[in-house]
Amino acid sequence: MSDPPARAAPHAKASSAALPGRRVFWMGFAVTVAVLAVAPLVLPAFWRALLTEILIWGLLGMSSDLLIGYTGMVSFGHSAFFGLGVYGAAAALLAFPPSLWLAVALGLASAGIAALFVAYFATRLRDIYFAITTLVFSQIFYVIIFAWTAVTGGENGLTFQAPPLGILGFGGPFTPVTLHWFVLAVVVLAYLLCRRITQSPFGTVLKSIRENEARTRAIGYPVERYKIVSVMLSGLFAGLSGALYALMNKFAAPDHVFWVVSGEAVIYNVMGGIGTLAGPILGAGVFLFLREFLSRFFTTYYLIPVGIIFILIIIFLPQGLLGFARRRLNE
Repeated sequence: MSDPPARAAPHAKASSAALPGRRVFWMGFAVTVAVLAVAPLVLPAFWRALLTEILIWGLLGMSSDLLIGYTGMVSFGHSAFFGLGVYGAAAALLAFPPSLWLAVALGLASAGIAALFVAYFATRLRDIYFAITTLVFSQIFYVIIFAWTAVTGGENGLTFQAPPLGILGFGGPFTPVTLHWFVLAVVVLAYLLCRRITQSPFGTVLKSIRENEARTRAIGYPVERYKIVSVMLSGLFAGLSGALYALMNKFAAPDHVFWVVSGEAVIYNVMGGIGTLAGPILGAGVFLFLREFLSRFFTTYYLIPVGIIFILIIIFLPQGLLGFARRRLNE
């Protein structure tokens, strides 16, 4: 009669050991969100805007992490999804009565359709061939947007006005503080959704594909379908970041679709920590802060010291800043 409790003891011990870690995580999460919510009330206008922009670029990096960190696919096509999110929101604000939710929805739809199109072809390839294919598609979208002057404005881009807030009965215009809070709320919800996706059975299959695609296919999983869905989800979150960027800057330009945006998203992942979700947000913050701070001392060549710091992180902290912090805390 005493055997079953004895066999259950290891499981109970493991569960109880995991509880403090979860408690620490949620406490740290709550403190971080609280600090980010209070920050715009005390920061000067420039740094407040920079913090809001860091959250938006961090969301783009997090969308890329769904592919890089959890599916094992490096994408250079996220500039297309981000840029189409910007242009989708711009089209909604220019062609229809200004509506926050319509702008976000059309930005998501534009990025989602493009992600499905790219995924259908690119996921048939692996490794560097997948990365090059996504790069090619991003440049195709860039050329179309650059050349289709009648619709996209060409190199002059599109300017528009931000829609009213339109949340919980508040219909006034966005202020820098309310815009920051809106962006923060969206990024927090996106992070929680991404975290739920990666911890679900679907996310487990994605990790299996990352570790051993051939074995995952051998045990019966339709790998191509999972990869297509992964690219679509990643593209949707990238489009969401693009829509937020449009709301903040009230401008859409071909540069938002250029492949350099994809490269910066990869940099955010490497600096912050691949496969951590929150790491790319930290990486975006470090990268943008360094770029802004160093540009005040090296007005023309500021990217050189930024590049040196990036190389040092790769050499000495290959797991990224957040990955390094997690390892030290677990020691």
